[in-house]
Amino acid sequence: MKKIKFLMMAAVALVTAMSFTACSDDDDNSSNYQKYQQEVTNTVNKQKKNDKVILIVAFGSTWQQAYDTFEKVVDDYKANFSGWDVFLSFSSIECINHAREGENVAPKDYYDPEHWLNAIGQAGYKKIVVQSLQVIPGEEYRNVRDSYVKNFMNNKNGIFTTEYLKSLDRNVVIGTPLMAEESDAEALAEVLNKESDIKAAVAEGIVAFMGHGNPEGYDYFGGNIRYVQLENALRAINENYYVGTVDMDQTLVDDVLENIAGRTVTYEVGAISMDVTYAANNAKKAQLYPLMSIAGDHAHNDMADPDDEGSWFSMFNDADIKTMAYETTFKEACLKGYTDGTGYIPALAERSAVRKLWMNHTREAIDKLGTEDALSTPTTAPDEE
Repeated sequence: MKKIKFLMMAAVALVTAMSFTACSDDDDNSSNYQKYQQEVTNTVNKQKKNDKVILIVAFGSTWQQAYDTFEKVVDDYKANFSGWDVFLSFSSIECINHAREGENVAPKDYYDPEHWLNAIGQAGYKKIVVQSLQVIPGEEYRNVRDSYVKNFMNNKNGIFTTEYLKSLDRNVVIGTPLMAEESDAEALAEVLNKESDIKAAVAEGIVAFMGHGNPEGYDYFGGNIRYVQLENALRAINENYYVGTVDMDQTLVDDVLENIAGRTVTYEVGAISMDVTYAANNAKKAQLYPLMSIAGDHAHNDMADPDDEGSWFSMFNDADIKTMAYETTFKEACLKGYTDGTGYIPALAERSAVRKLWMNHTREAIDKLGTEDALSTPTTAPDEE
C-alpha cells in the first residue's frame, strides 16, 4: 500500500513510542529499545566534538527525496552553527518503523528524540537546543515539547546524576516551529513570494500551497490559524495565492476550490473567528506546492498523484484548471536523485531562504540559554535550610 496514514491519536502515539515494533512481547520491546539506544549512543560518542548540541526534530518520512532534504538541513546547520554538534531525530514512531522496514525506498534507521536525548545527556553535553522542524506549533510540536523534552529534564529513565541535571539548569531550550507566531507567517509569505519559481508561477496563474494542519479538535497553541494568516499575507501580495491543508476543517482541497470560485468564509479556529472574502478567480492554470518541511507521502500522494481522483492535482484539473504538481523550474540545485527536476517537488526545507527562517528560531533559542526563558530541572529547587 503506497499511502501511509499518519493521523494518530496522541495517546496512541505516546504508547507506541515505547515499543518501536508491532511485537507485543515486553522482552522483545525492551531488547529493541536497548539495541536502538546503543546504536544512537555509539553515534553520539563517535561524532561528539563539542559540548554544545542542536537536536533537530522532524516528523519524519519514508521517501528518498525527504531523506535527502533532511541531510541538507543537517549540513546547513553544521555550516551555520560553528561549535555545535548537530543531530536529527524523527518524532513519528510510525515513520521510524516504516523507514526501517523500507517503505518506498531502501531501509534506513532513524530514531526518536528520547533515544537521542538519552545519548546526549550521557555524553555530558553542557548546552542543548532541541529545534523543531515542524511548520506550525501543532500536535507533533506539543509531543516534542511536553513529552520528550519534559521527560528528559525530569530524568524519566533515571540515567542521569543529580549533579548533571543541576548543570543543565537554564542550559536547555526549544527552538520553535517555522510559523510559531503570526509575524512568522508574514515573514514566510515574504520569503516564498521572492522564490524565483514561485514568483514566476503566481504571475501566470494560481499558486496553491498544501499544508498538513491538525484536526480542529487538536488545535494546539493556535497553530491552525497560521495557515489562514499565511494566506492573508500572501494574498496581500498577490490574490493568486491560496493555502489549504490535508487535515484542517474549512481548508481542504474542495474548500480551496470554492475559494477560487469566489465566496466569503468565516474561519473558526479555536477562539479566533476571521472573515475572509475571496473574489472569483478565473485563472485556468495552477502550480501546487507542499507547505511542509519535506516532500513525502502527502506531497507525492495527496497533492500530486494523478491516479488518485481525490488528490489536489486531480481535483484542480477536474475543475478545468490546468495544474502542475511536479516542479520543473526550481532554480536551486536539485538534490541527488533529482538532478533533472523531473518528478521533483520542492518542499520548504529545500529552500535555503526558508531554512534561514528555521535557523533564526534556533538563534533566538540559543539567546535564551542562561536566562529565565530557558528550561529548568526539578533538581534545581533551593535546598531547605
